[in-house]
Amino acid sequence: MIHTDARMAATLKLLKPLGYQAFCNPFAYSATQSVTYWNVGSCTWQTEQDPPEHSSLCHPAKKVENINSTSSSQRLLTTSSALPGSETSRAPASQASTLKSGSPRAAGVVEEDIEIFDSFEDPRGFLQLRPEYQLHSYNRYETCQPLSVSEGELILHKVTVYQGNLQPQVIAEYFCKLSSLPAEQHHVVLSSTRFALLCQLSVKNIQLFDVPDLINILKAFVNLGIPPSHSMLGVYETRFCNKVWEMSVDQLLLVADLWRYLGRRVPRFLKIFFSYLNLHWKELSLSQLIHLIYIIGESRQVPQDLMQKLESLVLKYIDLINLEEIGTICLGFFKSSSSLSEYVMRKIGDLACADMQHLSNYALVNILKMFRFTHVDHVNFMKHFGQIAPQRIPFLGVQGVMHLTLACSALRVLDEGLMNAVAASLPTRVAYCRSKDIAKILWSFGTLNYKPPNTEEFYSALINEIHRKMPEFNRFPEHLLTCLLGLAFSEYFPFELINFALSPEFVKLAQARSKFELTKELYTLDGIVGTECLDYRGNRLSAHLQQEGSEMLWNLARKDMCSKPEFLEALFLLETMLGGSQYIKHHMILPHTRSSDLEVQLDVNMKPLPFNREAIPVEEEATLKLKHVGVSLTDDLMNQLLQGKSRKHTQGETESETEPRARELEKTAIHLGSSPCSMADRLGADRLACMQAPQVKLAIQLTNKNQYCYASRDLLGLHNMKRRQLNQLGYRVVELFHWEWLPLLKRTRLEKLMFLHEKVFTSTF
Repeated sequence: MIHTDARMAATLKLLKPLGYQAFCNPFAYSATQSVTYWNVGSCTWQTEQDPPEHSSLCHPAKKVENINSTSSSQRLLTTSSALPGSETSRAPASQASTLKSGSPRAAGVVEEDIEIFDSFEDPRGFLQLRPEYQLHSYNRYETCQPLSVSEGELILHKVTVYQGNLQPQVIAEYFCKLSSLPAEQHHVVLSSTRFALLCQLSVKNIQLFDVPDLINILKAFVNLGIPPSHSMLGVYETRFCNKVWEMSVDQLLLVADLWRYLGRRVPRFLKIFFSYLNLHWKELSLSQLIHLIYIIGESRQVPQDLMQKLESLVLKYIDLINLEEIGTICLGFFKSSSSLSEYVMRKIGDLACADMQHLSNYALVNILKMFRFTHVDHVNFMKHFGQIAPQRIPFLGVQGVMHLTLACSALRVLDEGLMNAVAASLPTRVAYCRSKDIAKILWSFGTLNYKPPNTEEFYSALINEIHRKMPEFNRFPEHLLTCLLGLAFSEYFPFELINFALSPEFVKLAQARSKFELTKELYTLDGIVGTECLDYRGNRLSAHLQQEGSEMLWNLARKDMCSKPEFLEALFLLETMLGGSQYIKHHMILPHTRSSDLEVQLDVNMKPLPFNREAIPVEEEATLKLKHVGVSLTDDLMNQLLQGKSRKHTQGETESETEPRARELEKTAIHLGSSPCSMADRLGADRLACMQAPQVKLAIQLTNKNQYCYASRDLLGLHNMKRRQLNQLGYRVVELFHWEWLPLLKRTRLEKLMFLHEKVFTSTF
């Protein structure tokens, strides 16, 4: 046995690395593995099967039964128990399946058939597809001459005896030989004072190592499991930075791969490496290109000009790349937040469609991630995906299920077969969901505005799991808000969770702990509750945060709408038709819904009211008592307009001949300060009109295709919720559908005015 020295071990601080831990994720996805559950070591699970009773977990807007009616007891969620520092009972991950009465086996799926995902090894699976990858990648299964314990003891003894006379090549050789010891001896070596001395000698002589020696030493560090945080590695990174321009592409990729496998981030080395590649990118072979894209994705850093060059190489090699490698390319571009052109994405989609039956789940998920990122609508790909995905869902881990569902919602594709398969699969294995999985799945169902056949079971299981995973939601507060917004789109309002999410403690936690700016999400949730949950008596956002969220969303909505010519045209023509800007108001009736409205108010005679005081200058306000500002489009006037339109069609007038007549009619009918009705009847009437309550309030919506499910006229969850809440507030929603309004933009001004008049004064009633 190799001797140890605890004092020197403490000095070196060669602690066992934490490794790559994932939170509560036994069931994820993979193309290569299939076991019962993932052993994540220190990751533990909650075991409360019967949470204490609480008054009301969920309050659907529609009168439905309590979604937890099948449960005899429920959890009482309080701020004190859910915030960090609270005590919760935990159990090993292997006991997670006991949290639910059901299981995948009960659903007819054998647990051993459900794929799992190794977040470190699975992305490296492509390295086994071509022998060329072995030239520039680390292979942990590479066979080498094993070293006995006695031989290892002899090497360490020589280090002590000959420390001052060891040549750089000998030092490198010793590292390589020691890394060939049996795995159970590695921790003994790392805690040895003689190994620490060898490390010191290597740092002292680092300027004398050539490139192959440096690579072999780094490979030995990987084999031995040197902790990625060790300060000695910083010295080696600096040396590799100095050697970049002396190395080949294969060597550079191998070094980057070793750093990745070691688990140490090396931004300085990669920056110089990428600078080198900017000059030599055309020399990359197919295997080098794909391996490089993997390295870039895992490092999350890359200059975008280099990615554009790599995209051209992808297109060059596209017919030689197999489907699994395409998955690697998509994941690398996705992780580095680098886009692929629509042309390349369509080529990728075509290749996947040609053999999707043999496409692994892992590659399928990665390709969908890139479609989600680029928002390319490849109809044929989604059609083939919809045919194979429902059959794969029961055997796919929950992380893969989440990514498939999220891709559908991001692309606005509602595939009922897929959604039903997801909803049927999740309740029996919801305990294996991370907080992120629950959040994205609820968001996806809410966004697509879809309720599966087992709605009550599905939402009950997920809401209960939110309660169980509150400590995890406290680490990722954005996930809790995503859950609650997704639930609200689907008309589920778990009051206790909402009360907790809007509590001052959680708001402060969300603002301090999350890497995202969550003011908009908090404000949206608060606005939903204030509008739709009239019997809610829990926490609300402070006035300051409400004001901040309102201003933030209004600025975004105003900037968005005012940049759209079709909206500006509609606003101008409505102002013209109604008689001025005081008869219409562009604002957000429901600011939390994140889109603006054109509000019009009508009196008992269905005439527009000049309610928009902001549009009336102060010096002109007094004249409203004496002057009519506005227009009454009488039946006679509309008959004239209609007759003009009829003559156009019957007599074959050209558009240029019709326009002067239209302008003349508009000038006569809509001249500010005049009216077809008797002026005596209106003296002072507008002043009173401004003060009287409107008989009808209209909320005019100019829609766009992104508010609907793809290739349908079904509103997405947020926009459906907005219409629901506008109706609850007493507004009549007037839809200027984009499929009606956009074609009209090419027509005459008269036709557009007639369309708007019909929408406002006729179709509404």
